[in-house]
Amino acid sequence: MTTAEQERATTGIQVASKTRYWVVAFAVTLAMVQYVDRICISKAMGNVKAELGLTKEQIGYVFGAFTLGYALFEIPGGWLGDRYGPRKTLMRIVCWWSFFTAATGWVGGFISMIAVRFSFGAGEAGYFPNVARAFMTWLLPSERVRAQSILWLGARWAGAFTPVLVVKFLEIVSWRQAFMILGALGAVWAVVFYLWYRDNPCDHPGVNAAERDLLSKNASYSSGHGNVPWSLLISSPWTWMIWAQYFFLSYVWYFYVTWLPTFLDLTYGSKTAAENGGVAVTGLSPTYLGLLAGVPLFFGGFGSLISGFLERRLTDFTGNLKLTRRIQGCVSFIGAAIALVVAANTTNPIAVMLALGMASFFGDLTLPCSWGVCMDVGGRYAGTYSGSMNMMGNLGGVVAPIVTGYIVINNNWTPVFYISAFACVLASLCWAFLNPKRTLDEGETHTGPEAAAA
Repeated sequence: MTTAEQERATTGIQVASKTRYWVVAFAVTLAMVQYVDRICISKAMGNVKAELGLTKEQIGYVFGAFTLGYALFEIPGGWLGDRYGPRKTLMRIVCWWSFFTAATGWVGGFISMIAVRFSFGAGEAGYFPNVARAFMTWLLPSERVRAQSILWLGARWAGAFTPVLVVKFLEIVSWRQAFMILGALGAVWAVVFYLWYRDNPCDHPGVNAAERDLLSKNASYSSGHGNVPWSLLISSPWTWMIWAQYFFLSYVWYFYVTWLPTFLDLTYGSKTAAENGGVAVTGLSPTYLGLLAGVPLFFGGFGSLISGFLERRLTDFTGNLKLTRRIQGCVSFIGAAIALVVAANTTNPIAVMLALGMASFFGDLTLPCSWGVCMDVGGRYAGTYSGSMNMMGNLGGVVAPIVTGYIVINNNWTPVFYISAFACVLASLCWAFLNPKRTLDEGETHTGPEAAAA
């Protein structure tokens, strides 16, 4: 039954309002702001490095500091959403990260940069888990994965266009001023969201009686729940598999938002005689390199968007949502691994970036599936459960830039791509055996059509 048919069957004469879709709009808007704030540092790093005198190893730790803070505070951020609701929690999250986005422009050296970027990461933690919790409350089961697809499309495309926008932005303002301006954007969103959003859609004046009736089954998700069944969460082998595959996905993905602009600059950018052993080299322009740096996230946006629709079509064919997701996860990660091997054996900049774009596309085909599993298995603890997955994923993001910083000391980037390809193979194996059978609500076996992974 389609959403429209559900609305007619549930509401009779009155047509349900569409207020719930504004939650998706708010989520996508903030995801775009978050990714611009997060990725700006990678393209501005050339200016930051020159002013602060950072080494490649130190740059790796700067990138890793953000991700460490982001990973460590994912579970607390998700738990706060489960306990107090997304409205208050997201307000705190966005105000915190906006402050430390601005504070990035105030740093005076390596140590203060590490401290600020760690705090910035800690502030951003919990955003996506709280969005998952909001989707559980505000959207129908048939709408949730599609909403995740649209969310990640907006996030990835914001990241895709950030490098070239930052190049132009830094022609107008300093890198310090750029971060202060970006910090203000998040603060504006936080105020507007807090005034509009309600943890229970039934409390929103824009939701009519028909839409309230439509969302009545979500009522149990709107109240706070702090007593998370930790033993069930941690002891489940399926939890460890969803964690592991997201760890490997993030390990690969973080290259695109940390070291990729540096890879392009060093490999294909212009070099002075002093930088290149006495021979000057005219390379690609900064604007063109910025466009190339956005290719993986641009392709990834398509992967996220297609994923939700592909899942529905495959499920119609297989008749089993669990099997659909296992097939989609396995095949997608193998495709990403092949694309990364191609990138490792290619020298033309356009060919390299097309290969990395396809690796990102295949990797992001798994994104809505991962968050869909977390929403449905987590139930009313979706914030905590998805936060745990995102924490483990971002631990991969902590490791990746630091390891890469040591690998590329001699400007040899080929091992980076091979290691990422191997990570994708391991992620594919995780999906092959991923077979969750219980919710966290009461530890009961899934039996209904809404079970995302049963």
